[in-house]
Amino acid sequence: MAAIELGRRGYEIIERNWKTRICEIDVIAKRNEVVYFVEVKYRSSKLQGDGFDYITPAKLHHMQRAAEIWVGETRWSGEYALLAVAVTDNELEMREII
Repeated sequence: MAAIELGRRGYEIIERNWKTRICEIDVIAKRNEVVYFVEVKYRSSKLQGDGFDYITPAKLHHMQRAAEIWVGETRWSGEYALLAVAVTDNELEMREII
């Protein structure tokens, strides 16, 4: 659902579920010459908070490290950012986090 919505909003999906031995990125997308490393958090309801509540400082550090590895491996020299997508009961919200 997140990748489909990103596509609708003009993002080109580069990869889904990109993994190395030590990290993973849910979706890598590109829009306006910026690569976005997307963390998708799904919750069946908002009773215990939305998906954004689960992006802790440790998770942010992990996302940044994964992005740096991808950038190094692909030799991407352009801009990049971290993006979070929270999905709850077929409702989707996105936030750039770095």
